[in-house]
Amino acid sequence: METVLSRRLVELFGWIDPGPGSTHLVSDISGWWRDPDVLAQVGPALAGLFPEDRPTVVIAPEVTGLLLGPLVAVAAGAGFLPAYKDGGERRRVGPTRWAQTPPDYRGRQLRVGVDGRRLNPGDRVLLVDDWVDTGAQLDALDRVVRDTGADLIGAAALVATCPPEVGERLGLRALVTGDELP
Repeated sequence: METVLSRRLVELFGWIDPGPGSTHLVSDISGWWRDPDVLAQVGPALAGLFPEDRPTVVIAPEVTGLLLGPLVAVAAGAGFLPAYKDGGERRRVGPTRWAQTPPDYRGRQLRVGVDGRRLNPGDRVLLVDDWVDTGAQLDALDRVVRDTGADLIGAAALVATCPPEVGERLGLRALVTGDELP
C-alpha cells in the first residue's frame, strides 16, 4: 500500500556510481535525513507497521540505525539499544552479547552485539534497519534476542530488497520494496 511517506522516500532516493573499479552502485539515502517531513514521519511509520505490538526496546545496527532506531523507539514508547559491529571504531567495553552474521550483500561476515546489561528476558524487541537486503545483521540480532530470553516482535525497515523467505523468517515489514525504487 503506497503512502505519502513511501512515495516521498522513493522520490528522495538515488543511486550513485562510485566510479572506476566499483562493482556496484551505492544507495544515496541522504535526502531522507535532510527532509524534515520525512525525518518526522519515519519513526511513527515504522512503529506503526506493528500497531498491536508493544515493544519494550528497539534495537538497530550502527551506523544508520543510530539515527533511525531512536526515532522508532520514541514513537513506540520504547527504549533503544544500539547494535554495534565488532571491529568498528566504537569499541565495546563491558558485557556485550555478540552473534556472527551469515554473509551479507558483500559476502562479509560480521559480529554484531548489544549491551548485555540492557537486554533482558521478557523484553519485547522490535528490530529496525534502514535497508534489508540479505537480512544478515538482523538474523544475528535475532539470535542475540532469543539467546537472552527476550521475545522478537519482528523487524521494520524503510526498504526491503531481501528474498521473501528472509522477510518471513524475520517477520519483516517495510515501507518500500526494491521494486519501487528507480
